[in-house]
Amino acid sequence: MHLAKVIGTIWATRKVETLQGAKMQIIQPLTPELQKLGDPIVAVDTIGAGQGEVVYYVSAREATIPYPKDLAPIDASIVGIVDRVDRFTSLERSK
Repeated sequence: MHLAKVIGTIWATRKVETLQGAKMQIIQPLTPELQKLGDPIVAVDTIGAGQGEVVYYVSAREATIPYPKDLAPIDASIVGIVDRVDRFTSLERSK
């Protein structure tokens, strides 16, 4: 899973049949420190995330698993909304 921030929504009047009714969001991938990582991508929103929310997403073959229709052409899916990110150093973990 990867972190990202929702930065926009895609509106498409014509889509492949298996994506009819799917909400597509533009997400900016993030590092664990919540800094921008690479270029924005488009992801199918399977949970109802909103503009500005930090989310986690899956990509590649796993991206089709949370979507209810078979054989949908999906490269990335939003699967959760992040409430907070806690980071620990290796010294803190060993205590």
